[in-house]
Amino acid sequence: MARTDAELLALMRGLDDPEWLEWPRGYDRVATGALFGRLAVRLGGDFGVRCETEQDTQDSSEYGRVTVPGEATVCGTRIVVCISKFGSLALVCADNPGAFLGTAEAQAEGELDAADLARVDRALADFGYVVVPEELLESDYDGPSRLPDHRTRHSWWDRFFGFF
Repeated sequence: MARTDAELLALMRGLDDPEWLEWPRGYDRVATGALFGRLAVRLGGDFGVRCETEQDTQDSSEYGRVTVPGEATVCGTRIVVCISKFGSLALVCADNPGAFLGTAEAQAEGELDAADLARVDRALADFGYVVVPEELLESDYDGPSRLPDHRTRHSWWDRFFGFF
């Protein structure tokens, strides 16, 4: 079941804790890593290829990334799945975060196939991840945490996937 932007914003506000910037209270690094590993294996099996991973990112609220190589996708563009340390939040993007204004734009430009996106979304849902659209993550952050002053404007991306 797809969530509305309002529901996703409510979820993110509920996960936001001003005392815990890099990871949530009660964060279980081992469990997060195990789930991430299973996701990478699943995506590799679904696409018939070994997916590269980056994980346990230091000084960041992003746990890691799984990359489906372009040669395994219909359009030839890699798919990057970013996983937050908070509440199993996930972002799916073509090529890299910020390369497009979201998956709809990537599809409109012929860089992301709907069936490939559905395969990734299905795997994420099966493991309990909640996909947050990049467009929503780029909206202005208005939560309770005091984020580092290295930028004049903060987004929800900064809060749940950014570096500190």
